[in-house]
Amino acid sequence: MKQQLVMLFLLFSLAVTAKTGFDLNSVVPESPEIRKGVLENGLTYYIRHNQEPKNRASFYIIQNVGALLEEDNQNGLAHFLEHMAFNGTENFDGKGILNTLEKHGVAFGRNINAYTSFNETVYNLSEVPTTHEGLVDTCLLVLHDWSDFLQLKEEEIDLERGVISEEWRTRRNANFRLFNQWLPVVMKGSKWAERDIIGDTTVIKYHDPATLRQFYHDWYRTDLQAIAIVGDVDVDAVEQKVKALFSSIEPVENPKERPDFRIPDHEETYYVLATDDEATQSQINIYILDENKDGQEKTYADLRDAYITSLYNSMTSMRIQELLQTGTPPFVSGATRRGGLVRGYDAYSISVTANSNEEAKALEAIMTETERVKRYGFVESELERAKTNFLTRFENQYNERDKISNDRYAREYAQNYLVKEPVPGIELEYEFAKEVIPTITVEEVSAKAKEWIKPENRTIVITGPTDVEHLSEEEAKGIITKVETMDIAPYEDQVAAASLISEELPGSKVKQTKRLDAFDAVEWTLDNNVKVIFRHADYEKDNVSLMAYSLGGTSLWDNQYVPSANMASTFMEAYGVGDFDAISLQKMLTGKKVSLSPTLGSLTEGFSGSTTPKDFETMMQLTYLYFEKPRFDEEAHNALMSRYLAFVANMEKDPQKIMRDSLSFIFADYNPRVRTMNTQYLQDVDFEEIQQIYKDRIQDAGDFTFFIVGNIEEETALAMAEKYLGSLTDSDREENWKDRGVRSPEGKTEKVIPVPLTTPKANVNVRYENDVEYTQKNLLAMKILEGILDLRYTETIREDEGGTYGVGIGSGMSKYPLSKGTMRILFDCDPARADQLKSIVYREIDKVITEGPTDVDFDKTIKNLQKDREQSREHNGFWMSSLYNYYFNGINSADPANYEEILQNMTQKDIQEFAARFFDDADLIDVVFVPSE
Repeated sequence: MKQQLVMLFLLFSLAVTAKTGFDLNSVVPESPEIRKGVLENGLTYYIRHNQEPKNRASFYIIQNVGALLEEDNQNGLAHFLEHMAFNGTENFDGKGILNTLEKHGVAFGRNINAYTSFNETVYNLSEVPTTHEGLVDTCLLVLHDWSDFLQLKEEEIDLERGVISEEWRTRRNANFRLFNQWLPVVMKGSKWAERDIIGDTTVIKYHDPATLRQFYHDWYRTDLQAIAIVGDVDVDAVEQKVKALFSSIEPVENPKERPDFRIPDHEETYYVLATDDEATQSQINIYILDENKDGQEKTYADLRDAYITSLYNSMTSMRIQELLQTGTPPFVSGATRRGGLVRGYDAYSISVTANSNEEAKALEAIMTETERVKRYGFVESELERAKTNFLTRFENQYNERDKISNDRYAREYAQNYLVKEPVPGIELEYEFAKEVIPTITVEEVSAKAKEWIKPENRTIVITGPTDVEHLSEEEAKGIITKVETMDIAPYEDQVAAASLISEELPGSKVKQTKRLDAFDAVEWTLDNNVKVIFRHADYEKDNVSLMAYSLGGTSLWDNQYVPSANMASTFMEAYGVGDFDAISLQKMLTGKKVSLSPTLGSLTEGFSGSTTPKDFETMMQLTYLYFEKPRFDEEAHNALMSRYLAFVANMEKDPQKIMRDSLSFIFADYNPRVRTMNTQYLQDVDFEEIQQIYKDRIQDAGDFTFFIVGNIEEETALAMAEKYLGSLTDSDREENWKDRGVRSPEGKTEKVIPVPLTTPKANVNVRYENDVEYTQKNLLAMKILEGILDLRYTETIREDEGGTYGVGIGSGMSKYPLSKGTMRILFDCDPARADQLKSIVYREIDKVITEGPTDVDFDKTIKNLQKDREQSREHNGFWMSSLYNYYFNGINSADPANYEEILQNMTQKDIQEFAARFFDDADLIDVVFVPSE
């Protein structure tokens, strides 16, 4: 009998292999583009040549070490150790890593960073220029030092205590506090239930440095480390350097065993209610845990199973969208799906955000949809749509495989090292997907529901505000039991129509052609006065973008229409277009990668969209329909409105919203056109007004300028423009925006505003605004000034003072309605230190004005802007934004004379003088939010 079973198994394997061309029982191979090896000391390395971006490389070190490895007296030290890696190593004293790399335009935070989680700590140096001799060697040396040579000086440890304490303060919001209430129940009996990645503030502030050094010695070791180098490098040469440099690191003697953390099984259903004074939404989540194959080699069968999960999730998502589109939705949002939870475990999660005090209704509704899937599965037509869309996404990734970034590859290799996630490469995986997806049946996808949805290892998690009615454990379990015995009808799929547009379109021809040699582009004016600018760009091989604008926007509508005008774009997408509601439109677009959205801003209206070359005509058809056949669906309007009203019902408790709204009002000097999103605001949004506003703004195509940039031939773009854009109505009107007088308050505005906060913290906001002539030189001077101040505040407020986790800084310039420049600085901190730290903001601005920027700060900022500019030119989006800027603002920002040459000739004196002009007599807003008593 045993021999018969073996023979049957072999026959089945052969049949599967013959059917798909792949042996499903074999391990998925690694891409031949990866150079992978393991040194004698146990360190694993991955090296790959890649050119996205060109002349750049990313360097990662992956530590199989996280918060779960901490002892109680080390709670938070895995994360603390991550910070210390930037505060002194054997070859880079103090801030040597940052100072060395920032000189080459590699910015801290954006290009130099790390993260710590329960099970791993990963460091990255990204977008490092490889054209500079020796910089690759420098980055390898940084990885080498991160592996085994941190200094961990006591004075640096003490300085970092404040930074991490402030990170703890910044991250303590309602969601974080709720998470810390429910996670110990879902993970009951495991180490996950005991650890907080940022950790215990007592440990952070007072731990003995020897305790941190012990954690470092025990766990930062070569047998738990991998490095990944991906980019425009010589793989052979880098491999030799890796072997020479990293082989010298001695393995740890008698290493501690790295535990494999498990979560105990449980037959009974757990329940937890987590509440918080600042929570704004009632949510119910049901987690059903299963062990997965993390850490095991994955076969083609495992890959096929992953595809089945993806198809399952896309179909349940579509069903929930349909439910939310009509009538009065029973909840604000919901999902029923399978996915990863933590290392070693997947979870079937059933989640729903309820209307206020309607948790029972929401839970019953989402459980009904879950039970419908479990009982009846899916139908053939919805699976076929899901398969088609799945393969379309794969095709797009394959076609744009030369634009897969260095960092994406490096992150994939990190997961390969940590959990053995397969890395076959897009070429092999696309071939496998094309063969295996057609073999997946509706029966086997449907069967997954019965496998995944079960009472074992189940936890009911309810979270929300403290002052609303929540489901008890008995009530929640009772609803689940009730649904399991209810009469539930099978899902009925509505099949989409044959085509978006059925009638013949008249079109119109080009009456004027103008070559734009500076952009290698062309401008066409059609007989209906539509203006089209086209540029062929194939940096992204499978991409075509469309943008359009016309002057006017919401500024042409009086104050009472502001809510409807501001929400018009959002609701129009919910209505669908032409003869198709939003759901049938989505079905119509099966197998097509198309997005197109109407936009309605304060000064302009227009469209923004993207697609693939093969679906370009579909995007043009949608553009035509949005102009000529807009759809106004009152049922969809009411459904979306009810969800919005539920969403904002408790938002006034959110301190972040209180602060955002307060700043919006203050920045606009309480102009009546500035409103806060609340119940009254939504009640002022009117269905009839949206129709009136949209029809007024999205008409008269002769007043629109369209931009088309992407990988299609000029002849194709012209033919599609003539057919679809040429069929749009020209109303022969000339319009412009209207200045509604929204201005910042003049002079200095200073406020201290109390806000109810569970975790005491101050939020400091400093904003300058002044008249600045809109020129390319001033634009760049503003960006340089922003970069210099960012460096100054990181060094002083964060590092020297340990006063905040990070200082946010942003600048901007606008030409319309008035030529203005703004600079904003903001950060969280200990309320007792707000005034002292804020004084540093002003001190550093004064130093730039009186002394000018330092050589080091100036050079770092210039190098970073030059590096970013060089990378951005290799993308279609650069040319789209450059063309738009040329037509809207009158500046050819793609011209090296308007960027590279300005940067090359810019001096510290220029920035000093610009700072003096900008900050002198600028309108200043100084607002500090503090905890109310």
